[in-house]
Formats: sequence, structure tokens, C-alpha cells
Amino acid sequence: MMTNLFSTFDPSTNIFNMSLNWTSTFLGLLLIPSMFWLMPSRINILWNKLTLILNNEFKTLLGQKSFQGSTFIFISIFIMMLFNNFMGLFPYIFTSTSHMTLTFSIALPMWVSFMLFGWINNTNYMFTHLVPQGTPNALMSFMVLIETISNIIRPGTLAVRLAANMIAGHLLLTLLGNTGPSLTMATIYILIIVQMLLLVLESAMAMIQAYVFSILSTLYSSETY
Repeated sequence: MMTNLFSTFDPSTNIFNMSLNWTSTFLGLLLIPSMFWLMPSRINILWNKLTLILNNEFKTLLGQKSFQGSTFIFISIFIMMLFNNFMGLFPYIFTSTSHMTLTFSIALPMWVSFMLFGWINNTNYMFTHLVPQGTPNALMSFMVLIETISNIIRPGTLAVRLAANMIAGHLLLTLLGNTGPSLTMATIYILIIVQMLLLVLESAMAMIQAYVFSILSTLYSSETY
């Protein structure tokens, strides 16, 4: 019996008190290397096409002033989040992206590096960015305060958005699954159909949240130069 609704997300697999749940983060590495060692396949061609599309989109968001190869970090983040989100949909695999430990530890260093780069290299631009164009003189001080707060909470919103969306769908699947033993045979069929539809929705959510995380990171980066 669960003592807490969120206890299903607690790390529980361990050997010698060392948690093994976080090793699910590296399961995607078992699937990637075959692309580089085998002959080009349809999956490889599709993956390369997806990478090129993301590269062009991130390059457009970063602008002409961006450094060569700066899109690769955001493509890597997208791939990592996508694999981790999908791995969490398989039974008995720990969903690492549903924990703030992972999402915040990725969002915070990125945001800090963007801020340091912007304030060190483009100090005047960062100051002017605190006051949107066309702001009345009477509201300038308030806008500086609001923009500063919105900048500070960005890593938190990035981390919470991903973790909350991942944990919400899994909670719904878990709660509906726990009602199975108490249902009649007719309602169990309905429950199975609903669970399958929710799995499709969660698969779409896994892709969307990985895309949103990487796109927002790109936009935050583009505002520093």
C-alpha cells in the first residue's frame, strides 16, 4: 500500500545502498552506437534528417551572431531528454526526467553560463535588455525589477515544466492502473483502451517536452548577445 502518492517515483533499486535507478539515464547509449558502426539504415537516415532540421531551427533562433557549432549543445540536450522521457514509459524503468534532481542540474548550469557570458561580454546589451523598448519613464524601475525576477526564475521554470509534465502523466497512468483489481470485466476493457490512449498521449508529451526544453534554452541563449 502506498503511503504517499508520489512514492512510486522514489528510487528503490539499490545494491550496497547505491541507487541503480539513475542508470536508466544511460540506457539510451545502448541504442545510439549501432548507428555509427552499422551500414546506414532507414532509422539512421531519419535520425540524421531530424538532426539537420533541429540544427537549422536552432541556428535561426540563435541568429547570425551565434558561434559555429553552438547548436550542437541544444541538439544534444533534446536527444538526451527525448531518450529519458521515452525510457520512462517502459515498465519498471525509472523515469529520471520526472525528478528535479536531473532537470534542475541541467537547467541551472546552462542558465548560469548564459548569464555569465552575457554580463561579461555584452554588459551594455544586458542592461538595455532589462527595459523593453517603448517603456514609459515612470515604469522603467518596475520593469527592471520584473525582468530581473523573470530572468532569475528561468532555470526553475525550465526544470519544473519538464518534471511536472512527466510526473503528471505517469501519476494518471498509475492511479488508473491501481483501480483495475476492483473493476468488473466490462469496465476493465474500457480501462485498457483509456490506458493505451494515455500512453499515446505520453509518447507525444515526451517529444514535445524535450523540444520545449531545448527551444527555451536556445531562446535564453540568444538573448545574451
